[in-house]
Amino acid sequence: MTIPTIARLTIRETQRRRILWVGMLMGLAFLALFGLGFHFIHVEMVEGVEAVGGRIDEEGLEFFFTFFTLAGLYATNFLVVMVAVLTSVTTVSGEIESHTIESLLTKPVRRWEIVAGKWLGYALIIFLYVLLMPGGVLLIVYLRSGYTLQNIPAGLGLMYLEGLVGLTISVVGGTRLSTLANGALAFMLFGIGFIGGWVEQIGALLRNETAVDLGILSSLIMPTEVLWRKASSVFEPRLVTGFQFAGPFSVASQPSNAMIIYAVLYTSALLGLALWSFSRRDF
Repeated sequence: MTIPTIARLTIRETQRRRILWVGMLMGLAFLALFGLGFHFIHVEMVEGVEAVGGRIDEEGLEFFFTFFTLAGLYATNFLVVMVAVLTSVTTVSGEIESHTIESLLTKPVRRWEIVAGKWLGYALIIFLYVLLMPGGVLLIVYLRSGYTLQNIPAGLGLMYLEGLVGLTISVVGGTRLSTLANGALAFMLFGIGFIGGWVEQIGALLRNETAVDLGILSSLIMPTEVLWRKASSVFEPRLVTGFQFAGPFSVASQPSNAMIIYAVLYTSALLGLALWSFSRRDF
């Protein structure tokens, strides 16, 4: 029962430091803004057309709903990764720097259980945040318009896996790096994955194999962006490949299912490395 206990204490610690509450409140503020924006645009497009006796273009409405929903999901996808990193960046390194970890090590607790418990606690927080943010966007769109994307559980699962990748990188970095260095590492890796994803997409449109290969390499280094592209293609496989979705919603180079397996193995390997690294560290 050691790991669940540490996970529960980790969640309480985020509450005590108000990290959890700030993230939740700002998330609700984002959803309120998104909901108001969607409502007024919906009124303009639908009720405005009906008021003048015009005929509603169902295909055009579907395009609008898809675009606006994916835009909201893209923003929340970024927020999920940021919350995963920012909440956990001090979970190990901060306690090492403040020497509070030493008091915990005096207890009859294995070192790897400390890291595993902290990782589990933050993983539960990220799960709730995925339900709140991307889930909230989908719920708002459905309640206002009756429109919904496809394969919602699978898409949200991929977004959750993306958050776990960010979390695990933050945890493994914290076992050896200072808090500032750990944060810089996590964000720079995210930047590599982000720009690499764009390079791959543009390379696919231009049929430049070298650019595509560079993008794939960046996805192997940091698979967050490729998980988003896979999630967006799962959410809306019919429309997301079209040129009208050029930008963060386009999937010119379709990620394979093998990348999902790779991301799971990537996260598992990093977590194992974190457990081993902390167990071998001298204090």
